Amino acid sequence: MPEHRVTIADVARAAGVSQTAVSFALNGRPGLADATRAHILRVAEEIGWRPNASARSLSTRRALALGLVFNRPPELFGADPFFPSFIGGVETVLAPAGQSLVLHVVRDDAGETRAYRRLAQEGVVDGVFVTDLRRDDPRLPLLEDLGLPAVTLNRPESASPFPAVCLDDRPGITAAVGHLAGLGHRRIAHVGGPGAFLHGANRRAAWADALTAHGLRPDLYAEADFTAAGGAAATAGLLDLAERPTAIVYANDVMAVAGLSLAVQRGLRVPEDLSLTGFDDTEIAAHLHPALTTVRTDVFGWGRAAARSLLALVAGSTVEDVVLPPAELVIRQSTHPLPAPPGRRAGPADGTGRPHADDARSETP
Repeated sequence: MPEHRVTIADVARAAGVSQTAVSFALNGRPGLADATRAHILRVAEEIGWRPNASARSLSTRRALALGLVFNRPPELFGADPFFPSFIGGVETVLAPAGQSLVLHVVRDDAGETRAYRRLAQEGVVDGVFVTDLRRDDPRLPLLEDLGLPAVTLNRPESASPFPAVCLDDRPGITAAVGHLAGLGHRRIAHVGGPGAFLHGANRRAAWADALTAHGLRPDLYAEADFTAAGGAAATAGLLDLAERPTAIVYANDVMAVAGLSLAVQRGLRVPEDLSLTGFDDTEIAAHLHPALTTVRTDVFGWGRAAARSLLALVAGSTVEDVVLPPAELVIRQSTHPLPAPPGRRAGPADGTGRPHADDARSETP
């Protein structure tokens, strides 16, 4: 078997410090006390750490560019409005600084690994943005081993040597469920993104927790892929149930728009027969008929903040996590009180639009 090569992670464990501290010490970056730096260098020598030539060359010259690797089929890049908006925010910071953004679109995890290795070995970029975090994300130790500075969008589940720019989307999903429950809905479904992505799993968990808090069962879930086609297919499956949902919370606006179109094609009225909520508050959301109730996040601002953090990290500054304002619900016309059963009076009970579901009085005198 090939001999194990000592990595930065090995040095960090042996020295009892973070991998970021090791990276700073080995690459001669400021931000560490002299005693800490000397300790790390001594431990590295004792356990036989040897510099990766390509990583070392990256640390001693500047490419004046940052990287973003997009791991989804290229034809889907334009389908998710998150990335164009995020890139727009990044560019407003990079362009005035004389920096460029290098974008790689790959189809699978192996292609993503090759892309990161090439970016590091060829000195194409000074650092990278890490999006679509996953459970036990293998990219983080890879980037640390390559000596490639990085900023993650939100915090990973495991320990990370890199700073994060965080935007909590759970409050938005929680508010969407609470809004629908307040309108009297009891069968509230969720069309989510890929469960392998932490943001997909987190939005599903927020939906389930909110339903449980309202005494409802989180049993109407369909996983999709953030695309219109995936959202339509997931919606079709939910509407085919013998007891279909009366409301659906979507993990992004693209899937919500597709779900709205499918529901109308099937003869359902939105929102009278089916209430819908999206996520992202994309530009088109306010211009649909009916206008889409959705969760607003500042993706453009997220890109700006991530770019500022990564440029500071590349320059050798100590960068702390950045926490942005959480997602919030924007109520429009795609949500409506649950129609009252025959013989029961519909109407707001408490100002939230909740029907009088427990009012047994007939509407006739």
